[in-house]
Amino acid sequence: MSGLRSFERLALSAIAVLAALAGVANYGAWATIPRFLLATLALAGLAWVVSFATEQLGERFGPAVTGMLQSTLGNLPELFVVIFALQKGELVVAQTAIVGSILANALLVLGLVIVIGARRAPGRLMTFSKRLPNDTSTLLQVTVFIIVILALSLSSHDPASHHVKAISAVGAVCLLLVYLSWVVPYLRSDQAPGVSPPGDDQPAPEHEGPRLSLGVTLGLLAVAGTASAFVSDWFVNGLRPAIVELHVSQAFAGLVIVAIAGNAVENTAGLVLAWKGRSDLAISVVKNSVAQIAAFLFPLLILISFLLSTTLTFALAPVYTGALALGALALWQVSGDGEAAEFEGWALVSLYVILGAVTLYE
Repeated sequence: MSGLRSFERLALSAIAVLAALAGVANYGAWATIPRFLLATLALAGLAWVVSFATEQLGERFGPAVTGMLQSTLGNLPELFVVIFALQKGELVVAQTAIVGSILANALLVLGLVIVIGARRAPGRLMTFSKRLPNDTSTLLQVTVFIIVILALSLSSHDPASHHVKAISAVGAVCLLLVYLSWVVPYLRSDQAPGVSPPGDDQPAPEHEGPRLSLGVTLGLLAVAGTASAFVSDWFVNGLRPAIVELHVSQAFAGLVIVAIAGNAVENTAGLVLAWKGRSDLAISVVKNSVAQIAAFLFPLLILISFLLSTTLTFALAPVYTGALALGALALWQVSGDGEAAEFEGWALVSLYVILGAVTLYE
């Protein structure tokens, strides 16, 4: 790791210590709040490791491949969190964790990325490729379509409302097929740094080049991603006692606490990349996460849940159905044109804060 700067070495050492302490606190049954805080800090630290390694990887590959790899590693903790919750019969936590992950990335994280990116951009206007935002909006809208149709069926008590599990299974398979038909061409069309698309006469932005070897970079990603899965499990173990002690609702815990902590990798990576002016890669990290959770992770978990004690479906509470429908519309409106101003970022953040306030009082 000769390419690491001194403060980066120090940060990696501190994060390793935090992760070790989080494990000791979990298995040693420490007091609720210290155990919960250690797991949260360790998860945030590991998020920084992934964001740093992702940036190094981005010097070799284009934003599509880099963002997809980073999002996949970042969403592993979310996968385990929901599976553990379903196995323990915690359906509300599982549902709100998924919905919260989608909305936390689409509203909160994307909003903050736009705020930072717009402030750092010339003319205070963040610009990025239109394709991924529009593709993400389409994938999210297909997911929302299934959720809204089921909500209308349940509210009207029509015959289809008695077959929610079957409809969810069909919808999950369709979503996975749509996602795969999108992701393969998307990754194939990726452009590495310094390579301009055909017909583009604009010079590509200059980068300093990777400071770490490919092996070390992939090793950091693998170790940090695996450690994030363990730490997220410790985080969940401390979550229920923390909910009781902090007097918050299960919905708030799933939609806000679990969603933000479980997606800390994307949160940190997107913000760091936006600060460094890597607009396309920052947007790719966040948007890939939204698309992957909505059109891949959610349907995959529905199919997996048929093997667990609690079955997950696309049937959600009306407030979350409405939040997803309106959130998908806001996402397309703000980012679909390939540019965003600072106030649009604050608008997305405000939507998430309002939703968080609603769940706090449920």
